[in-house]
Amino acid sequence: MDHYDVFHRLGIALAIGLLVGVERGWQERDIRPGGRTAGIRTFGLTGFLGGVVGTLLPLTGPFLPSTIAVILGIAYIAAKWREADEDKDYSVTSLVAALLVFALGALAAVGDVVTAGAGAVVMTVVLASRTSLHGFLQQLTWVELRSALMLLAMTAIVLPLLPDKTLDPWGALNPFSLWLLTITIAALSFAGYVAIRLMGTSRGILLAGAAGGLVSSTALTLSFARYSKEAPQGSRYLAAGAAIAGALSFGRVLVIAGALYPGIVAPLAAGLLPAIIVFVGAAFAWVSLSSASADVPQVELQNPFEIQTVVSFAALLGIISLISKMAIVYIGASALFIVAAISGIVDVDAITLSTARLAGTTINVQTAADVILIAVGVNMVTKVILALGAGRKEYGVALAQATAAAIVLGAIVYLAFRTFMPA
Repeated sequence: MDHYDVFHRLGIALAIGLLVGVERGWQERDIRPGGRTAGIRTFGLTGFLGGVVGTLLPLTGPFLPSTIAVILGIAYIAAKWREADEDKDYSVTSLVAALLVFALGALAAVGDVVTAGAGAVVMTVVLASRTSLHGFLQQLTWVELRSALMLLAMTAIVLPLLPDKTLDPWGALNPFSLWLLTITIAALSFAGYVAIRLMGTSRGILLAGAAGGLVSSTALTLSFARYSKEAPQGSRYLAAGAAIAGALSFGRVLVIAGALYPGIVAPLAAGLLPAIIVFVGAAFAWVSLSSASADVPQVELQNPFEIQTVVSFAALLGIISLISKMAIVYIGASALFIVAAISGIVDVDAITLSTARLAGTTINVQTAADVILIAVGVNMVTKVILALGAGRKEYGVALAQATAAAIVLGAIVYLAFRTFMPA
């Protein structure tokens, strides 16, 4: 390495230590000077020491880095022992962080600088998330933990054993692919579920709607509808939350379909982006124009990692995939429109996944976009029916108006897209 490269790598090693040191120093900012094991200076020097040791590795071999790492660990343990004896704080987080800073500093010197920097950022985020992570653990129920562990075990153990080939004559049922897609959707939904669990009922209607849109916009719409009867003065606020959930569900469809077949993003965006704009605009208009507000109700959402939920979705995905393939073979691609209309009443993810997998091969992109948008439109109407049936009139009517505007504008833009950019 030339001098410039060495200076650059040592600078990264120092920056790694300073980054972690800022977080550790802030966490312990109220401790008296000299009363903590390590702060910004110590962590900065630890990262720099790791960089220097890594730079010397080609000259000294592994003995010197190993020796210094052991000495550093002993020094931190001794200092932490004294600190714990004084403060009755027996956490070893700072000790582990210091050793990791040393290792990342060495990696920055002799390995991939980008990986070392990214590792430091990830570590700092984990350290800074102490309160949030502990709060999440306090709210986590045994049922949720058990479900997540069972699902992880099934994925890590069962997934590699599943055959990665189709088992039916129509080429629709690939156990490995179906389970992988199911886990991916469950993980995406779980992100929203965790957000709602962490937010509780104190962060507002719009944020709750956004988080609920990742899990199930239909379930959130129904929950808000029922609550609108208990808080009639906040019906428009609740409709705003449902609209945000709907907008995020459209974005979710774009992401899922685009991940499986990027070529379908443009036609889907032509139909879904106008709907997103209408829903977001309506939500903020209702919030700003309404003189009343409502607390966030207890949102009735199922844990996406419940085994029953995951297996049910996997079965639904398999059934829709099989029906779609059989319909194409025996009837033609037009039969998918009926499948989409029926499945859209219950779920949009399954038909989106199954159709995106067919796009560009069994059916053309335009047909695939038509099918997905039909399912989305039916699902939107289904939510309006639920809102009118289970909620206050003001809540259902507001959501119906936004839905009608979104469908009309989306259809106009989508038809214009098809006219000027034919498949």
